Amino acid sequence: MGKQKGEFAAAEVKVSNRGRGRFQGAFTLVELLVVIAVIALLLSILMPVLGKARKQARAVVCRSNLKQWGLMFAMYCDDNNGYFFNGLIDGSASESGWGRYWRVIMKPYSQNVKMWLCPEAKKPQPGGGIPTGNATRVAWEYEDDVGSFGLNGWVLNPPPGVTADVFGRYPVSDHWRTSHVKGADNIPVFTDMWWVDAWPKDGDQPPPVEGGPADTINTDEMNRVCVNRHDGFLAGVFMDWSVRKIGLKELWTLKWHRSYNVNGRWTKAGHCPPGNWPAWMRRFKDY
Repeated sequence: MGKQKGEFAAAEVKVSNRGRGRFQGAFTLVELLVVIAVIALLLSILMPVLGKARKQARAVVCRSNLKQWGLMFAMYCDDNNGYFFNGLIDGSASESGWGRYWRVIMKPYSQNVKMWLCPEAKKPQPGGGIPTGNATRVAWEYEDDVGSFGLNGWVLNPPPGVTADVFGRYPVSDHWRTSHVKGADNIPVFTDMWWVDAWPKDGDQPPPVEGGPADTINTDEMNRVCVNRHDGFLAGVFMDWSVRKIGLKELWTLKWHRSYNVNGRWTKAGHCPPGNWPAWMRRFKDY
């Protein structure tokens, strides 16, 4: 009996030790809550960083798309003795509206539809057409085309018979016509826009709200270009075929047409008071 009792006692000790070994490595409830809290804290720190990284990646893709457009515009000009299109389709102005004068011509150069879009504005608004509301975040749509970039209409080379205006914009003498000009690195050709084209002037008012209001021909067309796609910046192709980001207020310092005043009333050189800018733009860098 004594021997059996000893064996039972030894077995109980072994079972007891195994039980202790099984639970020694387990988390207590307090430890588990601490781990969850640490994970939550790390996620709260990392999420803004990851969001910023995603935005930066989209901005890089946008500039990459515009780089391809720059190469295509360069090819077109090289094929036409340095001149841009004249603004007519089949010799007719009536067939050339809504940006057809560049969309039709450039389509053979740009078969990849993704090239037409900035990743920050990949989809048109329901129903398409001219964006309304927050136009900076949606694409334009017309006929079979969807895009979020637009042409500086002042680069056109109007035909000899056009002496008064081009699509209601004037004077004709302000058009660049050719890419062979001085200061090409400050002349925009193709940029982020909420519509297919724009003819900006140095006296154009900035849009009072971030989305951009409906505009009128030959009046405040800078609002088509002043789109906050990349946190105070947009991207553009210049006439030397370089691509870079552009500050929203910097738009007024670019040489959009031949007589454009780059030191106008909306620039630091023109002594623009910071308070003159619409409230949504005041936090952005002055130029």
